[in-house]
Amino acid sequence: MLKPIKPKRMSDLVFEQLRDLVFKGRLKPGDRLMTERELAESLGVSRPTVREAINKMVALQLIEHRQGQGTFVNSPEISTARNPLALLMGQDVSLVDLLEVRLGLECNAAIMAARRATEEDIQDLGRSLEDMAEERKNGGLGTNADVRFHMGIAYATRNIVQIHIMKNFFDLLIHGIKENLQRLYEVPEYPEIIAGHHTAIFEAIGNHDPDAAYEAMRMHITFVIDFLNRQDIAAL
Repeated sequence: MLKPIKPKRMSDLVFEQLRDLVFKGRLKPGDRLMTERELAESLGVSRPTVREAINKMVALQLIEHRQGQGTFVNSPEISTARNPLALLMGQDVSLVDLLEVRLGLECNAAIMAARRATEEDIQDLGRSLEDMAEERKNGGLGTNADVRFHMGIAYATRNIVQIHIMKNFFDLLIHGIKENLQRLYEVPEYPEIIAGHHTAIFEAIGNHDPDAAYEAMRMHITFVIDFLNRQDIAAL
């Protein structure tokens, strides 16, 4: 019944660190990675070890080499063949269309995250909340921090399929969140309401309460869907 425990190679540990930065949204599409030498020095490993990890990232199409420029996190728009969801970007996809899909994906993610989130995951989500608040205080929308928050929840599920779906959903996600916030924040009281939604999701995951996490995420996304539907009706 027992299986021998195999120690991980150093290159696998480097790969996992880099992969997780991409999955969490810390490294965003288009971001340039440090050079092999810089990564080796930062991680305390050899350059061949870093190179092996980088090659594995490239094989999984998480990053790409650009001749004479460096190594970059893959952007789905570079090649729609790499990300079928990118094909939707040129079509008439409504914000409600995106939110209806997110409702299923992210309510399920909230349940899994509440069950599996580590202390580090919870701290990352908390930092995203702080960054959102800081960006709003400075007159911004907090879009990037908002996307990191939702990507952080996906990562905390520890479900590789969920993580990859959300990663490939990234361009649509950031587009949808930015448009949603621009329209929502035209109503003076809505920034605080949305902040309250995020706090409720964060606290439910932090308390490892799957039911509360599901309900908080459902309320958040449904609130935005209802708002957009009301706006569309009023515009008719």
